[in-house]
Amino acid sequence: MPRIEVNRSGEMEAFVQVVDRGSFSAGARVLGMTPSAISKLIGRLETRLATQLVHRSTRKLQLTPEGGQFYERSVRVLADMDEAERCAAAGAMPRGRVSINASVPFGQHVLIPLVPRFLELHPQVTLDIVLTDRVVDLMEERTDVAIRWGELPPSDLVARRLGATGQAIVGSPDYLKRHGTPRTPQELEAHNRLGFNYRRSVPDWPLRVDGRVIDMPIAGNVRCGDGETLRALITSGIGLARMSLYHIQSDIDAGRLVRVMEEFNPGDEAPIHAVYLGKAGRLPARVRALLDFLVAHVADNGRPRP
Repeated sequence: MPRIEVNRSGEMEAFVQVVDRGSFSAGARVLGMTPSAISKLIGRLETRLATQLVHRSTRKLQLTPEGGQFYERSVRVLADMDEAERCAAAGAMPRGRVSINASVPFGQHVLIPLVPRFLELHPQVTLDIVLTDRVVDLMEERTDVAIRWGELPPSDLVARRLGATGQAIVGSPDYLKRHGTPRTPQELEAHNRLGFNYRRSVPDWPLRVDGRVIDMPIAGNVRCGDGETLRALITSGIGLARMSLYHIQSDIDAGRLVRVMEEFNPGDEAPIHAVYLGKAGRLPARVRALLDFLVAHVADNGRPRP
């Protein structure tokens, strides 16, 4: 009788992901499978084991007692396999392609300056860099790591914090010479306040007035889809903008931009994270190398360490 090949570790991985994520559809997204395919896989596993592992009659996934035992043992087995592979590969250099997505400002002002250092440390790794201010779907775009700015919404992504950045209202010396420097929220209303037009952009600038935060609506004659374009516009003297300090600090230091309304700055900071699919212990060495490098070389203020 011919022997039927069974990928037991693959079945365990699929079962554990379904339990960890709480549903067949969520587990399927992590594994790059369709919900029907992962449902059939779990069904074949139950048939082979001759026991029911999960109840499918309710919207919330429920384990049977046998399913609970199989889950606990599967987690231990997969952890042992991961540990065995890590030990075997401990002396191996990370190698292969890593796809990273970042916003245009983070890419140009933080990531690109760090690339030579990373490639010097990991010459066998090839970086595939995509810069866009659009929030991408990591699975659809086949992206290993994405850099996200701001508070993260609930998702299946794993995040590692890189730092945080404050923000400031800035304008060019030429603009301020022609239009005056605003000193109060009332004076600010008369200025050309430029902003963003992408979906997640905020329509207001927060200002702290008499101990409370008020919102100043953005009202200007230009809106942009990326931060680098907005930075170019304000340095050319078109108007004012509220931007992240990691993006414009070099312009402030060089005198190309001037901070205004600092008395009313609420001091809010936006976190910067590297996000990815999967669990840290199961990442390929090439992806783990990039994540560890970013954590070590991006400063707390979101700028590259010297």
